[in-house]
Amino acid sequence: VQLQASGGGLVQPGGSLRLSCAVLDFHVDDYTIAWFRQAPGKKRERVSCDTLVGGGSTYYADSVKGRFTLSRDNAKHTVYLQMNRLKSEDTAIYYCAAEPRYLHCSEFSTDRATWGRGTQVTVSS
Repeated sequence: VQLQASGGGLVQPGGSLRLSCAVLDFHVDDYTIAWFRQAPGKKRERVSCDTLVGGGSTYYADSVKGRFTLSRDNAKHTVYLQMNRLKSEDTAIYYCAAEPRYLHCSEFSTDRATWGRGTQVTVSS
């Protein structure tokens, strides 16, 4: 499987961006999907994870809860991260990652996962 992330760019504080992660060769519904970000000098942070276990649920980091929304479009084999009310501290390289199995988000392994190439998000006036 291959993942292709896109949609990053420069946006002013308070603005919005939508990141896309195309899941090539496999149906997006077969995967547990997560979005991560890494800012310069900081540790990688998981911002969102979506699982289909138990009917499905989506996890959000406290830092983005209420502002970011993860969604799947099975017809387009794509996962989205809608980011609203962006702040300067959201500036980072964003990555999508996937595991080809149904997992609780607590079981998601960054070592096992397949990663897409990152996309830069810069929030600045």
